[in-house]
Amino acid sequence: MRLLRYLLVSGSAALMAGTLTLTTGTGVTAPPQASHVAYPARVLSAARASLAHYLRHYHPQAMLAGHARAGRNGITAMPSYNWSGYADGASTTPAGTFTAVSGSWTAPGVKCGAEDEITVDWVGLDGMFGSGSLEQLGTLAWCYKGSPFYATWWEMSPTGKGLIEVGTTLQPGDRITASVTRKGAKYTLKLTDATNPANSFTTKQTCPTTTCLDTSAEWISERPAFNIGITPQAHYNAFDLTNGAQTSSGAPGTIGSFSTVNEITMIDATQAYNLNDVSSLTSENSFSTTWQNSY
Repeated sequence: MRLLRYLLVSGSAALMAGTLTLTTGTGVTAPPQASHVAYPARVLSAARASLAHYLRHYHPQAMLAGHARAGRNGITAMPSYNWSGYADGASTTPAGTFTAVSGSWTAPGVKCGAEDEITVDWVGLDGMFGSGSLEQLGTLAWCYKGSPFYATWWEMSPTGKGLIEVGTTLQPGDRITASVTRKGAKYTLKLTDATNPANSFTTKQTCPTTTCLDTSAEWISERPAFNIGITPQAHYNAFDLTNGAQTSSGAPGTIGSFSTVNEITMIDATQAYNLNDVSSLTSENSFSTTWQNSY
């Protein structure tokens, strides 16, 4: 018994459904695959099929827990069941405020045990405060039968086709830079793997301004949520985000330069302990999250 053993049943009918696409999605420009050491085809196929099953009902929104409170250095402290990191914006932020978000990190490695676990790291727009939309991209680590599998991916919700896996040769230590930029209803999602360019991609998407509201910008380490609960978080070494930037109301800035900054800490279902530790911001644009517990 693997992942389902530790799913935390939420019973919420409001969670949004999605799918995992296991090949490069429509509109994506990806470099040719480089030669690499791969798992046997049957193992890789089984791992992807299992991941697709779990992500069929992926819920790409923040599941906030409890009430926000005053945090350190004038930043709002926000508990969440499935996100950790930082987000700019508030429930009162006007639609269309953000037009860009970006950041860099080194793809974390994960330590796998017998249970199936997932962790995803990304930058994106929306997803907070009930916006109902999210435009994101990043890296993913999936523990399947004791072995780690890594990938790059992107997601547009609710206008896209679910979570789209692109690069399957990602390895821990790969140097990643990712960005989402918007002009009107047109979005460009770009990820560069400087270590292994085969995992890099650029995709152009559209979303009506009445649907994708762009009221927040995020830099997040996540354990995915589904309509039946939340996956255990894979034991990753660290998510070290640098060069975190956003453009809001036409002005470029950092994570810490926006008027409302939220430090998001992932907590367990009982709200008794943290699943991640989140550091304070350095130079307003860098921070790290570290694993504490899986569930």
